[in-house]
Amino acid sequence: MSTIAGTKSRLTWAVHISTLLLVLLWIFPTFGLLVSSFRTADQISSSGWWKAMYASEQNIVVRIADPDDFRVADGDGYVVSGNLFGDDTGVEISNWGTSSRAIDAHEAGETADLGEGETLRLLANGDYIWSGNDDQISGRAQRVFATAKTPPDFTLENYDQVLLSGNATDSIAKAFFNTLTVTIPATIIPIVVAAFAAYALAWMQFPGRAILVAIIVGLLVVPLQLALIPLLKLHLGIGIGKGYLGVWLAHTGFGLPLAIYLLRNYMVGLPKDIIENARVDGATDYQIFTRIVLPLSFPALASFAIFQFLWVWNDLLVARVFLIDATGETTVMTQQIVELLGTRGGNWEILSTAAFVSIAVPLVVFFSLQRYLVRGLLAGSVK
Repeated sequence: MSTIAGTKSRLTWAVHISTLLLVLLWIFPTFGLLVSSFRTADQISSSGWWKAMYASEQNIVVRIADPDDFRVADGDGYVVSGNLFGDDTGVEISNWGTSSRAIDAHEAGETADLGEGETLRLLANGDYIWSGNDDQISGRAQRVFATAKTPPDFTLENYDQVLLSGNATDSIAKAFFNTLTVTIPATIIPIVVAAFAAYALAWMQFPGRAILVAIIVGLLVVPLQLALIPLLKLHLGIGIGKGYLGVWLAHTGFGLPLAIYLLRNYMVGLPKDIIENARVDGATDYQIFTRIVLPLSFPALASFAIFQFLWVWNDLLVARVFLIDATGETTVMTQQIVELLGTRGGNWEILSTAAFVSIAVPLVVFFSLQRYLVRGLLAGSVK
């Protein structure tokens, strides 16, 4: 009975589990990147994103308040007191020391003898009492190395620095708009051109149509790396050079074979009676295309739009060849993130935020159009 059409397969549970695993494998890294983009550098370096809601233990270096401004006379000497962390922040110190070689020399609450009568006492909540003579409690403040548990700390400063700051990361916001400038036309242009070509190959009779379809299918397997240098030489020869027009045309050329193939397969599967009745009523090919075929082909158009948008947005190779120049005025997000990795590899909070900003727009596009994805990909598979 398991082979009869309409009966339920015994392997349905395996399909469900596999689908769930694939979804989790995609969601976990994305969610982790989102959480990390709101954490501070110390939090990221001390614990994983899955521990973001719990206190984390880390080694910190804090300097006591300036003794010249805050010291108070105490008998023959002076005392400086206060809290290492200012207001109560929930930080709890377990061990501490006055040297980087012995950061766990003392436990919280102990009094350290610094020599010649100078002492320092540090409590678990960060309260301290530093006492000594005039020469000791003056000049540069005493440093304290401590092992402390810090509460969860989330901030919007990472996004402010990435999107609005005027320092080393000021080009992230500019790169974001540069990427939009590249991606939107590079998605719309091939869709428009491919829609006309697909309609002609699907519903218009002319010599060589079958050969053109075969050529388009063959172009699907041609690696784009093979055409990068010849196409760049062509652009330089006709005066386009490196710029937005060049990268738009490059992405259009690389995306057209898949676009025409998908749209043609979908349009061929449209009801033939509708097309013939429109022609009998006197409609021209242009009217049939714009008023009948295009509205009915929206799932296929949306399906290709998802692929093309994601491909262009995440592209680095084509952008480096046809767009990016020495001035950096046309740098895209992928290139900017590579530069952050090269020059600011230690600032993981900046990298996490920049990476999430980079994937946020493709996520919105995908989830907005994903209901059309399967319908568009299955075009022509069922008659």
